[in-house]
Amino acid sequence: MAKRRLKNKKVRLVAVGSALATGGAIIALLPSANAAEEKTPEQIIQMCERAKVLNGKQQDIFDFGGHPIAGPSFESDNCDYVETNFESFNGPTEKASIDFPNCEPNATEPAKVAITWKATVGQGSGKYTATQQGAGGGLFGFLSGAWLKHKGTTDMTVRSVTAGDTENREVPVGKVLHMEFTPKMQRMTGEWRVRVDARSATTTTNASPEKNFVATELVEGPVILPGAAGAAGIADGDVKPVLTDC
Repeated sequence: MAKRRLKNKKVRLVAVGSALATGGAIIALLPSANAAEEKTPEQIIQMCERAKVLNGKQQDIFDFGGHPIAGPSFESDNCDYVETNFESFNGPTEKASIDFPNCEPNATEPAKVAITWKATVGQGSGKYTATQQGAGGGLFGFLSGAWLKHKGTTDMTVRSVTAGDTENREVPVGKVLHMEFTPKMQRMTGEWRVRVDARSATTTTNASPEKNFVATELVEGPVILPGAAGAAGIADGDVKPVLTDC
């Protein structure tokens, strides 16, 4: 059923390992200045990871490896992820198979060949180590939840996705056939918004105003189609035959 779906959508899967570079999720974070102080993107992401409330969920310090005595402890009061844009685009075209020549001097008829593509596309890697938590946990889990609102979205809860297909083709006399793959990609832009609540003065500390920090985030990844019968999803894209002269 999965193979039939692929054919109906005129979708084929990527081929060789060189195409894997197109599949990784990419994260870029930019700092936002606070009126009182500035934080680096890494610091803002750490404050978000160690927020008391993360995307509406009350956290425990054990959620991020904290400890009431040994630390680390909470670093902010609230962090929310807010999506600002989502778009689809074509990734770079890759050569997706070996060459199939029909170049014999005495060849008079097209050569029939069976071409197979297979691929493993990496998922869920971030630029900042605070987001590289794997599986569905941590900040990447919340990013994956945001992506699930979109049809055919990247699944960042898995390390990789694989799929393949085989197709019969004819190579005309005097030609060399290979396949090229263009992956369908998606790009999500958003912000991690971190808040530190205002504090009243005590006998040992001064009062402090509310502080807000923003880390702007860009995530790119391949579009993934659902697999059959609960199997892992497959990468979406277009494969076309390319003929060159011998």
